[in-house]
Amino acid sequence: MSDAVQVRNGQHCLVIGGAHKGKSGLVEDCNVSKGQTVTITVRQADGERFKTMARNVTVQ
Repeated sequence: MSDAVQVRNGQHCLVIGGAHKGKSGLVEDCNVSKGQTVTITVRQADGERFKTMARNVTVQ
């Protein structure tokens, strides 16, 4: 998947889709499930963390 190549730990990203649309932060963790879905953990500036699919973010 191209998502795995585009999103790397430590990059700043903006969520452009899904439940967390409009939020941004640093990518902390990238995981690939058995079904090849790439999920990431994003830490916002205030320390709050959330998980989303890599296809829902764009790297800034």
